[in-house]
Amino acid sequence: MGSPSTTNLLTPLAIREVTLRNRIAVSPMCQYSSEDGFASDWHLVHLGSRAVGGAGLVCMEATAVEARGRISPSDMGIWKAEHIEFLSRITRFVRSQGAAAGIQLAHAGRKASTRRPWEGGGVIPESEGGWQPVAPSAVPFRDGDPAPHALSKAEIHTLIDQFRDAAERALSAGFDVVEIHGAHGYLIHEFLSPLSNQRMDEYGGTLDNRLRFALEVTEAVRGAWPVHLPLFFRISATDWVPGGWTADDSVALARRLQSLGVDLVDCSSGGNAANAKIPLGPGYQAQFAERIRQETGILTGAVGMITTPEQADEIIRSGQADVILMAREFLRDPYFALHAASALGEKPAPPVQYGRAFS
Repeated sequence: MGSPSTTNLLTPLAIREVTLRNRIAVSPMCQYSSEDGFASDWHLVHLGSRAVGGAGLVCMEATAVEARGRISPSDMGIWKAEHIEFLSRITRFVRSQGAAAGIQLAHAGRKASTRRPWEGGGVIPESEGGWQPVAPSAVPFRDGDPAPHALSKAEIHTLIDQFRDAAERALSAGFDVVEIHGAHGYLIHEFLSPLSNQRMDEYGGTLDNRLRFALEVTEAVRGAWPVHLPLFFRISATDWVPGGWTADDSVALARRLQSLGVDLVDCSSGGNAANAKIPLGPGYQAQFAERIRQETGILTGAVGMITTPEQADEIIRSGQADVILMAREFLRDPYFALHAASALGEKPAPPVQYGRAFS
């Protein structure tokens, strides 16, 4: 799989028994528009319009496996059975439009209990309806933030069960793909990185110990998720600071994830160090997807400042990644995939209701 691909952006991709109609995926994007974790008409229209727009995979935002795992009180949740009904409405529509429906299972860890971005994003104190976040160690994300609660081993095991239970609910809701969120400084990433994990037990210290929580969550989710359906895992391939999580560590993690039945590693970066200097630029994270793909043979996804059909197509053609996950560009253009077909010299296939606009 390390050699250049003979396929391109608009070629279908079969993963287990799910076939994506193209290599274009809507990356999970928090909408901060839920009450008590419930999806709403906003989510139906937001995700449904991208399915209408031709994406191969439409992925639900970071969806908390427990209430205190939300980034903000307005985050999506899948910690109780009552959440399933409206999620099912979304998956039915997304799938009816020819896209696969994905969901990202998440826990915000020490970055929980914050205000929505357009409200400043700061920590919400418990006196104002916030809660004490949890983490591998009592180390806050930013200097001056309240310290999170350091999880006991019993609490860690409960969280693993909650990820498994969330996967079972995702299946009941009709999702085709589950992605475990192990990136952006949230709980699983916090266990992986020595910047945030200062434990002295079997969940901290050595690389093997810091991998343990991520691998146990993966094993639990894969055990609950049917063998015919794909499992993705999002990583932050580097912390971008000395002494933190590295690209070498990410390769090691990818090998272990592959052995547990993960099908694709979604390669992002950063998020666990408030002072990180990230060298932003077009496709700046594709290098990580390429390296992991070449060194392990696992499928990878590239994400981050990928904005044109030609750029996305070249990433696939050159063998850097197997899937392109796009966020902001899909906010700007819900019909990116249809427009990409035209730009790349292929005939777009819109819903019949929209055919007159693409003829």
